[in-house]
Amino acid sequence: MDMNKHNLFISSSKKNVFLCVKAMMVFVLILTFCLKVAMPQYLNLYNASLIDKVNRLNSLDEPKIVLLGNSNVAFGIESQLIEDAFSMPVVNMGLHGGLGNAFHEQMARLNVCRGDIYIICHSNFSDNSEITDAVLAWTTIENHLELWRILRVQDIYPMIKAYPTYLKNCLELLVAGEGNQLTEGCYSRNAFNEYGDVCFERMLTKYTFENVINPPKINKTAINRINELNHWLNERDAILLVAGYPIGKGNLTAPDEEFVKIQKELEEKLECPFISEYKDYMFDYDLFYDSDLHLTTQGAQIRTNQLISDLKQWKEDK
Repeated sequence: MDMNKHNLFISSSKKNVFLCVKAMMVFVLILTFCLKVAMPQYLNLYNASLIDKVNRLNSLDEPKIVLLGNSNVAFGIESQLIEDAFSMPVVNMGLHGGLGNAFHEQMARLNVCRGDIYIICHSNFSDNSEITDAVLAWTTIENHLELWRILRVQDIYPMIKAYPTYLKNCLELLVAGEGNQLTEGCYSRNAFNEYGDVCFERMLTKYTFENVINPPKINKTAINRINELNHWLNERDAILLVAGYPIGKGNLTAPDEEFVKIQKELEEKLECPFISEYKDYMFDYDLFYDSDLHLTTQGAQIRTNQLISDLKQWKEDK
């Protein structure tokens, strides 16, 4: 290599290094803008309650009862009744069905203590083990790094794919000055109490049942994942249980024997105890608030008392 070529090579290398440094600086600036300016924009909405739920969960370094599932748990439990009945702190991690069963189950892997009892209250046991709505998941975890621990390796790609849509929504809220606004009603962060229950008063039903209420479906993917979680928790001296969910009882509800059949199938396939009878979780339609899974305040009390009864029976039988 002659001197001219050598100089050109050095010059080209320096230029490439400069371009890489420049690109890295631009990337850092964009990342900083996204994490510190554009995000978060959903701090006061319903799903932001997960911040408070995880904070409570992480603060309890003692045996506790942790409830897992979609909004049937958020809108259907009075945790203090359970806490009083068993003298154990309770955390209601119930959130949103759009996040998917696997997302809710991952919450059982946060701050596990010896003697913990985790209770899954799924309304369905058939899924593909994916986050159902990744944009919704972004509005839930935003830039709260402590919540990113809920995500699995397989969630990274769909979350990356959904990020541009989420970021666009954030920028629109930022420009309009509408992000992080305080909201009212049962779909706001301040509708939750310290346990993680929706404590917004729901006195009368606002929902009309129009579709057939069928038993939950089951597939191998969901069952295998729950059994693996059961094994993981048992290794840490914690317990996993599966309990019932609210089922509307009326003329649109499938016959009891269909629910009994599914219940028996779950009992056979799950390696953790299924502690409920689905027939005990069938409540009159007028105890449902605004969906076929959300209970009125009275309905939540009835459902909670049934769960307490189930837990007491399980403790006696084990």
